[in-house]
Amino acid sequence: MNHTADAIYQSAEKSLLAASGITLGDVEATLSQALGPGIDAADVYFQRYRSESWALEDSIVKEGSHSIEQGVGVRAMSGEKVGFAYSDALSPSTLMQAAKSARAIVNAGQNARVQAFHRESYSPLYAPIDPIASMPAEQKVQWLRELDAYARALDPRIVQVMASLSASFDTVLIASSDGTLNSDVRPLMSLRISVIAEQNGKRETGTSGGGGRFGYDELARETALWHAKEAVRIACLNLGSIAAPAGTMSIVLGPGWPGVLLHEAVGHGLEGDFNRKGTSAFSGRVGERVAAKGVTIVDDGTLDQRRGSLSVDDEGTPSTCTTLIEDGILCGYLQDKLNARLSNNQATGNGRRESFAHLPMPRMTNTYMLAG
Repeated sequence: MNHTADAIYQSAEKSLLAASGITLGDVEATLSQALGPGIDAADVYFQRYRSESWALEDSIVKEGSHSIEQGVGVRAMSGEKVGFAYSDALSPSTLMQAAKSARAIVNAGQNARVQAFHRESYSPLYAPIDPIASMPAEQKVQWLRELDAYARALDPRIVQVMASLSASFDTVLIASSDGTLNSDVRPLMSLRISVIAEQNGKRETGTSGGGGRFGYDELARETALWHAKEAVRIACLNLGSIAAPAGTMSIVLGPGWPGVLLHEAVGHGLEGDFNRKGTSAFSGRVGERVAAKGVTIVDDGTLDQRRGSLSVDDEGTPSTCTTLIEDGILCGYLQDKLNARLSNNQATGNGRRESFAHLPMPRMTNTYMLAG
């Protein structure tokens, strides 16, 4: 399979535009309609999203689901004001109607014109495979049953096993008035297993899992069994745990979940919209010390096959590795196009959308801390 940016674009254009009778001329006309007099910039975001999930409990696969969503969102921007409209129907006429609705919301700014489309070169971080089709349904069910049996056989104290498999296949195409024309085909799969261990009336749980931007077939059987073993280890270890003493004490954080703590503690405060509006504790403090010496915080959307990575973000900007804090000094913020334009900065490839029905925001990707 061809994994080049050009091949990915051709696949996305066929799936999202050609299949709905939409041409690039229609997209350009939509942007022109969204711009109109007094609009600074506009963009169009096409998406087709497929997902599935399988869940096992009580040694039975009790749930299985599959869903498909597709649509388009049109955004018009005038200064800080944003007009946005979306439709779950893809056709030239719905594009134009969405553009008119988005433009009607904002009516002040400078005149703008649609620039000639150009596609930025980037190196795909994952193969454009469909993880849902990477393994037959019967094999997915059998895999969950095998994990259940394996976990129960590891320790007689295991009284319950819950396991799940999920995957999605996301195709997007982004066009904007600044000439951006980019696309991405995004696979994602995950495995999760939780167990309950019981001894002398005491019950404890253990959970483990993993995944990334690849197919089920790329998650090795040994890796899946390791997650089952790890969940059992954690649950049985918790059976012998005692209450933690109260008081102030030093802690040591390992890799993994502490990244979530980092994200919640300082991550959102480093996003461009909060800092442009002056509502973050980090607002206006670039160049100042905001952490202890030796602390470096990086947001890296370019790590191959990671869940948080994107070849291009939801505004068509290639992902980057952004150093936010270096040796305790604040270096900058995460930027989408809107906030980068309003704050006179460069977009960092952090424009993320929940779906075509939502506006992009500057949000974190894979964030980690290096402590010297």
